[in-house]
Amino acid sequence: MARVQDEIKKRLQDRFQPSELSVEDESHLHQGHSGWREGGETHFRVTIRSGAFNGKSRIDQHRMVNAALDDLMGNPVHALAIKAQPEA
Repeated sequence: MARVQDEIKKRLQDRFQPSELSVEDESHLHQGHSGWREGGETHFRVTIRSGAFNGKSRIDQHRMVNAALDDLMGNPVHALAIKAQPEA
């Protein structure tokens, strides 16, 4: 598999064609905590803006992102912070 961060970006880009997408690896902030592994790529922060989120509740937006990454959650991704926004 490609690096986890790259795989997250690819999946979200393919699924949502976002106008804004940022995927940050924040694993270094969680060193020594639950779910952290040597080498990182366990804790991520996603910021995404897409027309796919128009008319959707925040909960539904997060569910859509989580569904796109379903098989990555738990292993290798321990935690995912999401800021999803509809197009203006």
